[in-house]
Amino acid sequence: MKVSDAISQLAQELNLSEDERTEMLPSGRQTVFANRVHWAKTYLKQAGLVKSTRRGYFEITERGRGVLKDTSIELNSAHLEQFSEFQDFKGRKNADENQPAKSDRSTIESGAASTATPDEQLRSALKLINDALAKELLSKMREASPAFFEELIVQLFVAMGYGGSSEEAGQALGRSGDDGVDGVIDQDVLGVDQVYIQAKRYAEGNNVGSGAIRDFFGALSLKKAQKGVFVTTSDFSKNAKATAQGLGSRIVLINGLELARLTLRYNIGCRTENILELKRLDEEFFEEG
Repeated sequence: MKVSDAISQLAQELNLSEDERTEMLPSGRQTVFANRVHWAKTYLKQAGLVKSTRRGYFEITERGRGVLKDTSIELNSAHLEQFSEFQDFKGRKNADENQPAKSDRSTIESGAASTATPDEQLRSALKLINDALAKELLSKMREASPAFFEELIVQLFVAMGYGGSSEEAGQALGRSGDDGVDGVIDQDVLGVDQVYIQAKRYAEGNNVGSGAIRDFFGALSLKKAQKGVFVTTSDFSKNAKATAQGLGSRIVLINGLELARLTLRYNIGCRTENILELKRLDEEFFEEG
């Protein structure tokens, strides 16, 4: 059977919705379901239950037929552990001196029994690391001085493509500071359009209310401005969000969590420690003739 045909057939048999069929991995290059089917095929192949015949095709083996006939078997990663080929694939060692520590073994075993593919486990682990780092960044921002926080906002906006150089952006941000606006920054390097900024370095739980949003809107109106960004290290109340949506000017709200994610994305206050490359087999490389 062709792998792509198996994906389509399985999607029908499992009655997947259109959203479930089309949900993409974060990379945007493959659907989640296709990724899981490919990994299922890989696991079955490593356990000797199926084999590849040519590029993109596979077929069941005699061992696979034997497993299929036994209806009492729940075919999952835990069941595949009985096959030595699959144990080798998972990097397990049989010799006592090469056995991982007990805690490591339980991690391996829980990983083998998990329904998540290795791709998903890797991305999940990365998300946990980034979420923890984002919280740490946010904590540091709340502890920083007002001047340092203002400089951080400048660097972030410049990294996102606003304001030209950091020096020009810093001067632009400092030009205002009155009438309810903390600063103004050029939207582009030519200064064709400008964005007005309000930044509140608040503690967690001290959320911005609708009154602050109306004050900011009023300040934008005085300056005949159409675009504003309200940044806070805390969050916005439900009424504040509704007020921002209902006003005429385009006001973008960035709460503490989003601010931390943006600083993480644009390497403000953090740096890349390591890069892991996720590679895939090049089937065409092994085609002969």
